[in-house]
Amino acid sequence: MSEALPGERMEDKSVGELVALASGNISDLVRAEMALAKMELKADAKKAALSSVMLTIAAVMGGLIVILASISLALGLAELGLWPWLAFAVVAVFYALLALLLMWIAKRIVKRMEGAKRTRKTLKDDFAALRSRGKDDSGTPELTD
Repeated sequence: MSEALPGERMEDKSVGELVALASGNISDLVRAEMALAKMELKADAKKAALSSVMLTIAAVMGGLIVILASISLALGLAELGLWPWLAFAVVAVFYALLALLLMWIAKRIVKRMEGAKRTRKTLKDDFAALRSRGKDDSGTPELTD
């Protein structure tokens, strides 16, 4: 494949050489975009894995804590004079609020995932550059003048 060398004029190249040069540049651009997307998605996958591990640990610990602590807390409230059914209801509401807090934290972690933001931006810029290439300031293609 032919490449443009410093000081070499593009007008001196044949159409075949220009097409080969353009297709080589597009291939390089596509490879670079794929590498960027892979890198960004890998970072998001790490964040998702961390979030899911945290949710799993929280769920297991929460299950154990709810069982043990709710029984002891409800019995303690009953000893203070609450009816036993009301003591257990108060404890259940407390743990429901705790579960909501853990879900809120996990949601914030997931929201921070970028979703290949830089790849989308560079692809958009690349397509815009390809669309505007070959046009002069008036917006008409150079070859049709």
